[in-house]
Amino acid sequence: MAKGCEDDRDVFVGVDVSKSQLDVMILPARQRLTLANDAGGIETLLRTLLPLRVKLVVMEATGRYQRAVAGVLLCREIPVSVVNPRQVRDFARASGQLAKNDRIDSVMLAEFAQRLSPRRTQQTSERQALLSDLITRRRQLITMRTMELNRRHDPLSSKLAARQIAKHLRLLDQQLEDLDRELAKRIENDDDLGGKAQVLDSVPGISTTTAHTLIAELPELGQLNRCEIAKLVGVAPLDDDSGKCKGRRRIQGGRRTVRTALYMPTLSAMRCNSLIQSFARHLASRGKCFKQIMVACMRKLLIVLNTLVKENRPWQERLPAAA
Repeated sequence: MAKGCEDDRDVFVGVDVSKSQLDVMILPARQRLTLANDAGGIETLLRTLLPLRVKLVVMEATGRYQRAVAGVLLCREIPVSVVNPRQVRDFARASGQLAKNDRIDSVMLAEFAQRLSPRRTQQTSERQALLSDLITRRRQLITMRTMELNRRHDPLSSKLAARQIAKHLRLLDQQLEDLDRELAKRIENDDDLGGKAQVLDSVPGISTTTAHTLIAELPELGQLNRCEIAKLVGVAPLDDDSGKCKGRRRIQGGRRTVRTALYMPTLSAMRCNSLIQSFARHLASRGKCFKQIMVACMRKLLIVLNTLVKENRPWQERLPAAA
C-alpha cells in the first residue's frame, strides 16, 4: 500500500525481539515500549495494541524467540509479518541508518511496515511448530554426529577420547532413531500429513527423511504455483541486467534448510528418476556446468513435488506439462 493511501488512524508497529526483551516502536505516535519477552510482557503489548487500529506488526525471524509474541498477536487477529532480518538491514542502510541497536531496530521495523507493507504471516499450527522443532533437533544431532565422526579419525586422540567418542556416537544414533520414530508417528497419525508423505515418498530420489523434512520445513508445498514455490525455496534464477548488459542469473535468498535438504535427493534423482535424469542430460548437452545443472534440477524436482502434492497423486513416469 502506498504511504499516501494510508488512513491517519492506521498504526504500524515494529517489535525487535531478543531472548529476554521486546523493544517496541508504535508509529505514527512514536510511542516506545520496552517489555520482557515473557507472558507478562506479551500481555502488556497486547493490551496496548488492541485499542489501536493496527495495520501491521513487523518483527524479524529470530529462530524461536519471536514465536510466542507472534502467536499471541495472531490469535487476537492482529496482523503480523515475520520478515528476514537481511531485508530490514538493507532497508535501514537505504534509509541512511548505519547504526544498529535494539531501539534503532524497532524504529526501522516500524518504518519498514509503514512504507513497504510486507506480506502477512499466517498463524502456524501447534502441529506444524512441533514438526519444525523435531526437524531442527534432528539437524542439530546430524551436525554433532558429523563432528564426532571427524574426531574419531584423529590419530592424536587418546584411547579414552576414542572410547568417549564411540559412546557419544552410539548415543547420537539412538537419539536419531528416536526422533525419526516420533516424526513418523506424528505424520502417519495425521490424515493430511500422512497422505502428503506418501505422495512425496513415491517420487524416485525422495527418501522418507526428505519427505518428513519438506512437510515440516515447507508447509506451503502444494499451495503455491511453480514460480512462487521456486522463489520461496531460493532456487529461482534472478535477473541481473542493466541496459544492454545481460548479467549472469543467480539464486539468492529463500529457505536454506530446504535447499540443503533437496541437494542429495536431487543428486540421487539425476541417477534414478527418468524425468530429472533426462533433464540433466539435456542441460549438459547445452554446455551447462555442474552447478547450473544441479540448481536447475533442484528447481525441476521441487516443481514436480509441488504439482503432485497439489493434485494429491503419486509419482508416475509420465507427468503433465505443468511439471
